[in-house]
Amino acid sequence: MMRTFPEPVVLFSRCLGFEACRYNGAMISEPAVEQLKPLVVAETACPEMAIGLGVPRSPVRLVERDQVVRLVQPDTDRDVTDDMIRFSQNRLAELPLLDGVILKWGSPSCGPRDVKRYTNAKPGASFSKGQGLFASKVTEAFPNVPVEDEGRLKNFEIREHFLTRVYAGTALRRVAEAGDVSQLMSFHAEHKLLLMAYNQQKMRELGRIVASIHASGFEDGVTRYRRLFAEALSRAPRRNANINVLMHALGYVSDKLTPGEKAFFLDTLEAYRNRRICLSAAIRVMQSWIVRFEQSYLLAQAYFEPFPTALVDTLDSGKGRAL
Repeated sequence: MMRTFPEPVVLFSRCLGFEACRYNGAMISEPAVEQLKPLVVAETACPEMAIGLGVPRSPVRLVERDQVVRLVQPDTDRDVTDDMIRFSQNRLAELPLLDGVILKWGSPSCGPRDVKRYTNAKPGASFSKGQGLFASKVTEAFPNVPVEDEGRLKNFEIREHFLTRVYAGTALRRVAEAGDVSQLMSFHAEHKLLLMAYNQQKMRELGRIVASIHASGFEDGVTRYRRLFAEALSRAPRRNANINVLMHALGYVSDKLTPGEKAFFLDTLEAYRNRRICLSAAIRVMQSWIVRFEQSYLLAQAYFEPFPTALVDTLDSGKGRAL
């Protein structure tokens, strides 16, 4: 089984393997980013360099002043909020449509989550957490695009969920650009099992959008489809949902299997349910039967190969991983 994939357009923080532009002059090497770079159209940004802070530079931090979050440089008492907002608006306006975003963890400009927002600029000040200033503008400009930081991508399940969303979103963007109803129908058919795993209610709603596309018009229909599809894939599938999909797939090949093969597969699913093996182990067993019996419907399903196999990597940080 070897699906073909269009190249996603991905925005990266430039310090993630593209340029030594961190505040201390460093560059971050992250395996997940290095694997992805050759397979995508890469756009980059280093907001702090772009507003003239230089390398190396005194760190900046987010500080709440009069109930407004400002980006300041404590060592110089320089407030660069307006400069950062201006750069963000200009850089994001010139970008093509994005399929994914990977930003620097913890950065007061780029961090997409859990960034410290201090009550004042003094050492030891208390803080809450939120988004970096540039990251907040990214999510405003591209609300349905998956955004992650390189720290979370060390987690096996988060990484696979992100890649699934990126590549499915890229394929759907290409369908929208083509303006072809038949391509949208094919896309929906090929992602049926993926949607079944992610969100069955939204799968049915998406099916109704496709069924009424001629009445609603392609542009309106595909816009609604893309928004709802992004919502459907916003949360990773639960373990039982994956088992349900694999049991559904089993129905297509079960009459060709021996009792021993079926028993082995059911044992495999039970091992996955009890967290003794990862999902990919059960999927590989099913894939072998799909190829062996040339099951054309299942061969076309994105569920069994949602992103390029070159990006499959079982290495994990061990933090929060659930096989």
